[in-house]
Amino acid sequence: MVLKRIFDMLLSTVGLVLLFPFLMVMAVLVKVKLGSPVFFIQERVGKDNKLFKMIKFRSMLDDYDETGKLLSDNERLTDFGRILRATSIDELPELINVLKGDMSIVGPRPLLKQYLPLYSRKQLRRHEVRPGITGWAQINGRNAISWREKFKHDVWYIDNWSLWLDIKIIFMTVRKVFVREGVNQDDKVTMEYFNGKN
Repeated sequence: MVLKRIFDMLLSTVGLVLLFPFLMVMAVLVKVKLGSPVFFIQERVGKDNKLFKMIKFRSMLDDYDETGKLLSDNERLTDFGRILRATSIDELPELINVLKGDMSIVGPRPLLKQYLPLYSRKQLRRHEVRPGITGWAQINGRNAISWREKFKHDVWYIDNWSLWLDIKIIFMTVRKVFVREGVNQDDKVTMEYFNGKN
């Protein structure tokens, strides 16, 4: 996996340098259209079940109802936020996590820490590697497939990893972004929460 880490560092460094002007423009747009903070930072589970702070562009408003309860994702996601998510632009700041060593360019997506006690022994294997910005599950359905299918793809990736597979996944991810396949389940703007059974 040393080769994978070198690949990650090279790609994330080049990506951040080349994309810096674009990232600055996007940060300004997020600030204007969605307000502060520009970044959405949340604890996620990384390699060996260790927690880290994942950074993304904010894509939702912080709107509450009259009782002070946060509105649903559907109500808080604006047209601009939908574009950020559909094109995966909101994920680009995660290149910083890759450079830091929290994440990889390719790997199982980092999920919420409250899911940890809910995984089966086989599903928990997804944390044997660094989580990724994209992964085998993302190019095989992303949020349009079930949790069971996602975890199956995650474990398959771990058992079949090669640098060539990572390169293949990166190119297939670019294609998926352009055609916007599998962004969400048909009736939801975000993936349903994992409950250990779904």
